[in-house]
Amino acid sequence: MHPTIVWFRRDLRLQDNAALTAAVAEGGPIIPVFIYDDLVETLGAAPKWRLGEGLSVLQKSLEKMGNCLIFRRGSAAKVLDVLVTETGAASVFWQRAYDPDSQARDIAVKRNLSEKGVNVQSFKGHLLFEPWTVQTKVGGFYKVYTPMWNSVRDRDVPLPLPTPSRIPAPSFYPNSDCLADWNLGIGMRRGAKIVSQYARVGSHIAQKRLEEFTQVALAHYKENRDIPGEDGTSKLAENLALGEITVAQCWHAGWSALRQGNPGAEIFLKELVWREFAYHLVHHTPEILTQNWKSAWDNFPWSEDRASEAFIAWKTGKTGIEFVDASMRELYVTGTMHNRGRMIVASYLTKHLMTHWRLGQEWFSECLIDWDPASNAMGWQWAAGSGPDAAPYFRVFNPESQIDKFDRDQRYRSAWIAEGQAAPPETAKQYFQAIPKSWNINANAYPKPIVSAKEGREIALHTYKNRGF
Repeated sequence: MHPTIVWFRRDLRLQDNAALTAAVAEGGPIIPVFIYDDLVETLGAAPKWRLGEGLSVLQKSLEKMGNCLIFRRGSAAKVLDVLVTETGAASVFWQRAYDPDSQARDIAVKRNLSEKGVNVQSFKGHLLFEPWTVQTKVGGFYKVYTPMWNSVRDRDVPLPLPTPSRIPAPSFYPNSDCLADWNLGIGMRRGAKIVSQYARVGSHIAQKRLEEFTQVALAHYKENRDIPGEDGTSKLAENLALGEITVAQCWHAGWSALRQGNPGAEIFLKELVWREFAYHLVHHTPEILTQNWKSAWDNFPWSEDRASEAFIAWKTGKTGIEFVDASMRELYVTGTMHNRGRMIVASYLTKHLMTHWRLGQEWFSECLIDWDPASNAMGWQWAAGSGPDAAPYFRVFNPESQIDKFDRDQRYRSAWIAEGQAAPPETAKQYFQAIPKSWNINANAYPKPIVSAKEGREIALHTYKNRGF
């Protein structure tokens, strides 16, 4: 029988993979493929490194099943066209993506292959509910999160698909690039050695983390998820970002816990729908990725100077504001950041430092191993006040009172800020090992605040008032 090409993208797993399951059902051999195209090329250093790590694990998983992953570089349309010719494949299957660049690419690929008689099928991808299936009672899209949660919370979500018992191999494989030759981690430089100690790579580890989380931390999720010094969150964002685990698997685990009376389960389910809300907005208002969601903010006097003293202090974790600096240092060591920290660093940059959210968004897209285009954009605009929120302008987080509230025992500060400690922990010292040498930062005295919490709030509120907000 003619082979079926399964095009892997941000779905680096064998279980609950609709495209792979459908390809197995075709009955013929399967050729798994990953394509390094322009969308991969534009990834930041940390997301690209993390992608390479995930691909390596997927490659090994396929080899255990008696198959292998073919790596090709170039335009997706051209690569797939060539592969169909080389292999005699009759079908090409993949799982859908929902950001506008991926959708535009996939439409062009599907049109090109279909015109040549290839059976092209795409399947629901990395969301619970495809964006066009969720509507308000009057037929529009949701602009506020809570009504969307109320709308979808009781919807049926199909049970996750099992891992295929076999993935038939073709009689011969087309030529493949060597994954190592792509040097996907080159942009990380020395930081890769540090971040690799914290990354949880692959579907097997993701499944184990989900099980551990639902059995232990989920019970205290409501109160502990806001405490950065606690291991109180699922830490599955990096796996969800690359599809090493599906949101459906998390959803069903959450609902199972809720039915058993677990007090943290509903909050966890709401967080999953918050991720859905981000893609809902991206689908209906794709400008949220690059422009102010609320046009009233288009002329707001944010600084866009990447070389400014304020922005450099912020991105290097040297603002003198402990919550901001601890969070940014956690980012460089682990490739992730606690969600409470993300809100604080974003609020401080856009409000205390009056710096455009796009600069923060770009920096996160360079540094996060759990980078997700929709969640990153919505999170930054929500914090800045230009995004979907009912009353954002007066929300100026006080980073000093916030850290006193959520880090009372100073575990978080101690874990990431070495200055002032006679014997700082390894995590705090690793910040200096992970950052670029060109920053020329040493563990000397901790800096004074570049903008204090009180001064920054006054600046922000005064600016908003003068702008008529």
